Amino acid sequence: MRHGPIPGARGRVRPLTLLGDPMLHRPCQEVTDFGPELAALVEDLFATMYAARGVGLAANQVGEPQRVFVYDCPDDDDVRHIGHVVNPRLVEADGVAVRGPEGCLSLPGLEAGTERYDHAVVEGRTVAGEPVTVHGTGFFARCLQHETDHLEGRVYADRLTGLRRRRLMRQIGRAPWRRAD
Repeated sequence: MRHGPIPGARGRVRPLTLLGDPMLHRPCQEVTDFGPELAALVEDLFATMYAARGVGLAANQVGEPQRVFVYDCPDDDDVRHIGHVVNPRLVEADGVAVRGPEGCLSLPGLEAGTERYDHAVVEGRTVAGEPVTVHGTGFFARCLQHETDHLEGRVYADRLTGLRRRRLMRQIGRAPWRRAD
């Protein structure tokens, strides 16, 4: 049973920042103002993530260079995790390294086998400035690592090497959304 408003219900859907935009390759700034603008950004992130049918979304993916991400992501036991983290820090990424399919709303329609740990812990703050710790396993651990990477200026393609990287780069070059550089 859900208590309270549905995340994103009051938000607006924003345009997604696509690969090729320098915003995705710069580390984001710490949030220092936990006021109504931050709350509106979190609502917009949820609305945009749901509209794009994603499981996570970082602020720089909508053109805001702030350390904030949202998620609505299942773990491998199909338990649904919904929330947000402001100023997140990945404090643990351990367990078994698993290569699994990974996609990104900033690289629409593409995915590649990407190695991530099957356990992750992120510490940060809520939109109200309260401390929060989020533990993830399986697919949810992948999501936490992926979104934290975004805030450091990395996309999953940056983690690929060899044939996987070359194959994804060819697909990116042919993608209809590819920006003219």
